[in-house]
Amino acid sequence: MKSPNNKDLAGFRDVQNLAYRCAETVASQMTPGITERETAALMQAFLDAEGADDCFHRPFAWFGDRTAFRGFIGFKHLGGFNPAFYPGHRRLEENMPFILDCAPTCNGYTADIGYCGVIGSNPTLDKLMDDLLEYRVLILDLVRQRRTLAEVSRAVDQLCQKHGYEPRHKAYPFEVLAHRVEKLEDDGQKRHLSLARFGVRNISALLKERLRGAKEGWSPLWNSGAGSEHPPTPGLWAVEPHLGFRGIGAKWEELLVVTEDDAFWLDDDVPQVRRWKERGLWEQSCETAAA
Repeated sequence: MKSPNNKDLAGFRDVQNLAYRCAETVASQMTPGITERETAALMQAFLDAEGADDCFHRPFAWFGDRTAFRGFIGFKHLGGFNPAFYPGHRRLEENMPFILDCAPTCNGYTADIGYCGVIGSNPTLDKLMDDLLEYRVLILDLVRQRRTLAEVSRAVDQLCQKHGYEPRHKAYPFEVLAHRVEKLEDDGQKRHLSLARFGVRNISALLKERLRGAKEGWSPLWNSGAGSEHPPTPGLWAVEPHLGFRGIGAKWEELLVVTEDDAFWLDDDVPQVRRWKERGLWEQSCETAAA
């Protein structure tokens, strides 16, 4: 399995930037009273207008205690049959946290991002979002050490326990902390089939990689289980530590690039990093890492 080349990294970076622009643009338009479904529809309209031709999944939006996946049950299938997971009729209120999540594909390149925010203020959400920096640093450090993916996932779980948070990514399909994204063949079509909000081509590619990995001793689904007891495999991984605390959830999701002997985040010019820099947390983290 080879590391992605510079051309492909540029393609993935472009679509990740599109996904974040979608989340930031729609977040700036949201007002109290809007529903999750209406928000997800705005996100899809933005992506369509900007040239997205497929998706890993269509946009999700979660408000209030749904950001912590309150009432969601951990499940091990692809997520197509859990109604609670989908955008619903919950209306946004002042000071209520929200999470926007989208995974567009453009010209065969896919990104999967998560974005947190609030209309007003929410000190608990601020604390969760501040602490999420530590998870980003931890994940990259352990992957660079070539620790197994299961070890990295368990280290994230342990950090959640230390902070007193619930690891709500365990409510995702297969309890994943991350999943691979693959470059798809660019067939020139401007619309592709989705089923139960998931893009057929991307899910098919993931299933093929799972079958291939089962033969070769690795998995494209990264969690704390035995299937992830292998060193990081080269490629791109959509990583999403999701924290929950007293009915409030927060996460980021972005692409991690793994090579044969190194790893790095695809882009540091992303909303969560810009936020940490504005709050003076990024420099503190860099100083601690250098010490």
